[in-house]
Parts: sequence; structure tokens; C-alpha cells
Amino acid sequence: MGGKLSASSRPGRQSKPLTKRQKAALDGVTRRQKRADVSQIDYSDIPALTDKQLAQFRRPPKKLVAVRLDADVLEWLQQHGAGYSTRINHVLRLVMSQGR
Repeated sequence: MGGKLSASSRPGRQSKPLTKRQKAALDGVTRRQKRADVSQIDYSDIPALTDKQLAQFRRPPKKLVAVRLDADVLEWLQQHGAGYSTRINHVLRLVMSQGR
């Protein structure tokens, strides 16, 4: 594992230059975003969030632990790309939420 990243997975690099059509589409999006005048949006009818509602957006604190996994399980997690420890957490949370 730990070898050189392929061109498609290197952050900040593009493997192929954009086509004229793709550049034109991006330019159009940029122009529309610049023209948007959000100062005219009326937010007055949107109620403020309560402390209880805001609390649901906070992530639970993380704890650093060491886990021993079977080699094939670790390879399966890593083959889906970076962030396999986050993936482990997601899988465990899913099982936990199902009450198993």
C-alpha cells in the first residue's frame, strides 16, 4: 500500500485539461454566481434555531484507540481510498444504531 499516488488521486492536480465546453460551463456558473444579489433575500420568516437543534450538529468527541483487524478486512477498507479509519467509525456507528 503506501506507494506513489496515481495522477487521478493526487490532490490539486487534474489529469486532463478541461475541454472548451467544460471551460465555458464553468465560466457560466462563475458569471451567474457573481450576478447573484443575495442582499434582496428576505430571511425574516425563518425561525431561529434553538440550542437543542444546534446541539445536534456538533460531532461527538473522538478518542484515539488501537484496533487489531484481520489483514483482508483492512485491505478491503483501504481499497476504497483514504479515510479508512473514518469508514471503520461509520460502519461501527451503523451497526450500533441498528441495536446489534
